[in-house]
Amino acid sequence: MRRLRYSVAMSLDGYIADSHDAFDWILHDDTVDFASLFARVDTIILGRRTYDVVRAHGEPPWKPGTRVFVVSQTLAPESGGGVTIVSGDPVAIAASLRRESGDGEIWLFGGGQLFAELLAGNQVDAVEVTIVPVLLGGGIPMLAPTSSRTTLALTHSHVYPSGLVALHYAVPGAAAV
Repeated sequence: MRRLRYSVAMSLDGYIADSHDAFDWILHDDTVDFASLFARVDTIILGRRTYDVVRAHGEPPWKPGTRVFVVSQTLAPESGGGVTIVSGDPVAIAASLRRESGDGEIWLFGGGQLFAELLAGNQVDAVEVTIVPVLLGGGIPMLAPTSSRTTLALTHSHVYPSGLVALHYAVPGAAAV
């Protein structure tokens, strides 16, 4: 079974983007090993709003050849331009990707609403949050409002010289497919 992880930068007050969908507040830290972070990933899943932000900023951060699935109810389902637009149930889509053979990881890239849906559907194996020492006062929350509580298990933490704090958690309730 392939792992699905939600890996995201978050302000200290819980936002993954500011009120203008910007993320220019995320500190650059040369000691963060992005190559290692991306090396394990062969598939990206993201929502339409996050996809729009990525497209507006030019080159996407993932490596060429990465499979990218955009979950959207407003974009026409299609494949092209290096992405596949899917309009079905996000939980079913994630479950299908997790059942595929291989050991590459699936990265849920941004999207508090999509995260809430996949977490409620028991499709998220790990939550990796890098806390940025900034208070935004508003924006897009890391997790859209949900009616359920999820207990996580800390697996790793790291404090970077810049003040970034990485917290990695396992999600004990993730479905085994």
